[in-house]
Amino acid sequence: MASDTAPPRASAPSARALSASLLPALVVGVVASLLFVGVSEAAELLQGVLWKNLPDALGVGRYSVLWMLVMLTATGVAVGLVVWKVPGHAGPDPATLGLDAPVLPPTVLPGLLLAVALMLAGGPSLGPENPIIAVNVGLAFWLGSRFLPRVPGALWPVLAESATIGALFGTPVAAALVISEALAGRRTAGPLWSNLFAPLAAAAAGALTTSLVAHPTFDLGLPGLARPGWADLLSALVVASLAALLGMLGVAAFPYAHALFRRLPHPMLALPAGGLVLGLLAALGGRLTLFKGLSEIGTLARDPDGWTFGQFLTMAVVKLAALVVAASCGFRGGRIFPSVFIGVALGMAAHALVPGVDLSVGVAAGVLGMLLAVTRQGWVSLFTAAVLVDSPAILALLCFASLPAWLLVTGRPQMQLHDDGSPVT
Repeated sequence: MASDTAPPRASAPSARALSASLLPALVVGVVASLLFVGVSEAAELLQGVLWKNLPDALGVGRYSVLWMLVMLTATGVAVGLVVWKVPGHAGPDPATLGLDAPVLPPTVLPGLLLAVALMLAGGPSLGPENPIIAVNVGLAFWLGSRFLPRVPGALWPVLAESATIGALFGTPVAAALVISEALAGRRTAGPLWSNLFAPLAAAAAGALTTSLVAHPTFDLGLPGLARPGWADLLSALVVASLAALLGMLGVAAFPYAHALFRRLPHPMLALPAGGLVLGLLAALGGRLTLFKGLSEIGTLARDPDGWTFGQFLTMAVVKLAALVVAASCGFRGGRIFPSVFIGVALGMAAHALVPGVDLSVGVAAGVLGMLLAVTRQGWVSLFTAAVLVDSPAILALLCFASLPAWLLVTGRPQMQLHDDGSPVT
């Protein structure tokens, strides 16, 4: 029998209320996608200038050790200037931010956009996801509250986050999984699908707009897995667990690296120092360990036999170190895309060491384990690993592989910090 003191449940949203949320969701989806595509395209154009046109004009090798040291240090200086001088200081400490972004004041957003564009072009090992979500959340909340005050204020951040995730991954499924995972710990009114109605519409609009404008793809073109066998299951279990363990080493080092850079009390000290370290790491790992990693995994996938086990492993370890440094010294960026590169490199290393490890299985399992360790988001990890390999048969293997990997990472910190520098668990 229900308790007499139980709080009354909020009524489920009506069809009329859901319909009223549809137009704002679609508008937010389109705008969020266009902003993401615009920043990405601008950063790509600037990257071409910095890494092709400029070194060619100076007679310096495009990806020579000297140029990587110069460019990454200079990127630290440029972003440091933005953090120091631009109103809002490009937002809060990026080490404290995840996909669930706070609502930032409008004055912060231009500086944050500039900082992430410079970072993407300059080569640090971070993705655009966290800053772009934060900008879209702040923009949607500010404009929505101003022009559509009847729409509940709490809805705008959810719509913007969903739209941006849909735009980033080119599919609304990723956003639906993230939002459903977030709703699992909350008391909601009505069926789950009613709570996902507007966010899913925003995510679909964001994904479709990105697909029409930019034609993104995550499929690496690896050989499909027609019929998984026992060896494939064992490979997935082992590779995912090893990737999770390596990812946890990076997570464990993250607060210490952050504390070390915090001893440099000014962004014009911490960011150039971080850029210099990143340049040294790039000299060790090579040009493929630069940038967010999405184009670079395509390069690996086109020639999976072009590197040895040791080279793949070196790239994975260097990229993980670069991710830790870039995320802890103050560069504005997200940690998902570099983690994907690390997982792909680990999977290819496993295939190079043991040819019996199916290439697609190794790659997907490596990405799964690494993302579980870094993000602690099971749905995002599983979805991202599966979408890289266009093979429905691999899903069952990944579900099994996620079990031991999750047991290794659950209850432990993730690669995100509280404001006081303590790890988020």
